[in-house]
Amino acid sequence: MDRRTAIRNLALVLSSAAILPACTKDNPTAHFKHFDVTGDQEALIADLAETIIPKTTTPGAKDLNLDKFVWLMLDDCTKKEDQQAFFKGMDKFNDLTKKMYSKSFADCSKTEKAAILATFEKKPGAKPTGRNPSGKKDDKPEKKDELQAFYGTVKGLTVFGYTQSQYFMTKEIVYELVPGRYNAHFPVKNNMKA
Repeated sequence: MDRRTAIRNLALVLSSAAILPACTKDNPTAHFKHFDVTGDQEALIADLAETIIPKTTTPGAKDLNLDKFVWLMLDDCTKKEDQQAFFKGMDKFNDLTKKMYSKSFADCSKTEKAAILATFEKKPGAKPTGRNPSGKKDDKPEKKDELQAFYGTVKGLTVFGYTQSQYFMTKEIVYELVPGRYNAHFPVKNNMKA
């Protein structure tokens, strides 16, 4: 073997060893000040936000990067205990989706995703109606405070991010400076006081 071939093979082995850790599933892909996030967690929040505010004739949550807003607000504006509860709730959310449909939230159809979120929209404290793979309702009591808090946090931050987005503030609600424009066609009724 000549020296050039040996050096080229050594370079291939070293570059493969450097790239391999980045390809593992649990390797964090986003680093925040207080926590790291994996690609699966990023995808879950993006899908969840898109299910809450889907793309129609208006941009959806993914178009407005609301998932990144959720992560940023979680990192900057919540306590460490709440962040830990959020991640525990995220794990329980994954367990719930696998329990209901035997697949991850990303693999569920739009109807299935909406059905999962509908379980949270019932009155607070209500147990999500889960179905096991056999199709029978699951009556087993479930601890879900962190689960409900997780969904409430994601939904609240998604809606907050949408109403504070540049799109919403410039296209949906056009702000007029006070006192506003003069409306000369305002109907005047008889006996109306000024």
